[in-house]
Amino acid sequence: MRIAAAFAALSVSAPAVADDHAASWSIVLHGGAGVIERGDMDAETEAAYREALDAAIRAGGDILADGGEAIDAVEAVIRLLEDDPKFNAGRGAVFTSAGANELDASIMRGSDLQAGAVAGVTTVRHPISLARAVMEDSPHVMLQGEGAEIFAADQGLEQVDPAFFFTERRWASMERRVRGLGLPVPPRPEGAPEPEPIREGALNLMEREHAFGTVGVVALDQAGELVAGTSTGGTTAKRWGRVGDSPIIGAGTYATPICGVSATGTGEYFIRLNVSARICHELEMLDRGAEDQPDPGQQAADSVIQEALTALGGDGGVVMLAHGQPVWSFNTPGMYRASYVAGGEPVVAIFGDED
Repeated sequence: MRIAAAFAALSVSAPAVADDHAASWSIVLHGGAGVIERGDMDAETEAAYREALDAAIRAGGDILADGGEAIDAVEAVIRLLEDDPKFNAGRGAVFTSAGANELDASIMRGSDLQAGAVAGVTTVRHPISLARAVMEDSPHVMLQGEGAEIFAADQGLEQVDPAFFFTERRWASMERRVRGLGLPVPPRPEGAPEPEPIREGALNLMEREHAFGTVGVVALDQAGELVAGTSTGGTTAKRWGRVGDSPIIGAGTYATPICGVSATGTGEYFIRLNVSARICHELEMLDRGAEDQPDPGQQAADSVIQEALTALGGDGGVVMLAHGQPVWSFNTPGMYRASYVAGGEPVVAIFGDED
């Protein structure tokens, strides 16, 4: 099937598998991290995000429970999130300072370390599907810009007019940001709908919660295959063709036979630290230790996010599967996240104080 300074450290562990062995299947996802606090989010907005996260994690779980492959589950769930304007990916992507949506994505398979990534695409409806095509149908790992879009057309992937990705609140956020930078506001894109009002409070919340917006999924299937994927629209009012960590294998996405990570945060810091691969390396080191370590996945994630990333001044977080066990770690007040394990029920969380 193809379908600035760190905040106070917060770390929450997702429900672990019942024993020391990998679950028959498991899946974990994130929808971005940032200043997401209870007092700043009204009940209707919170409910909408929880519903979207629950629907996405259940969709992936259904695929895995039916014996589907991890790569199909990762692609399917990210495609859902790319089509949901609440998230900074695909149709909900932020705008560059020039008034465009430039999309990045990556995917990696743990068993053979095969990977695919794309950066700066503007007409591909589902960048995650293009990243998968790069992995499976090209000799390369990363394609960017016009070349990636030519390849997408060759592969028969759905392409859309750039106005497809337009959302009013993302446009308003970009306008506010470029004015703050002293830059000219770009012309409204051709084909965009007529302007509509945006509540100031909602705009303030959106800018805080999506400061580090990205979506990502890690899945383990019943055959033991582990796959991680990430998709993003980048940062609001980004300039000069900026690319963050999301399409960079090892920084925003990484997978081995026992470890899969998808990251969200200030990409420049995640690139410098090679966050996702570093976490998997930390897990391997713990596994090689003389004594069994309690919750090695959480230890590995926290050592990079709560210690190394925070010390460097970076903000954000990760979701992870370590030996099939869902883990998340973040140093921001909140992160949209969910997990689902065979034999259990989906867990959905937003704020930093949720178990």
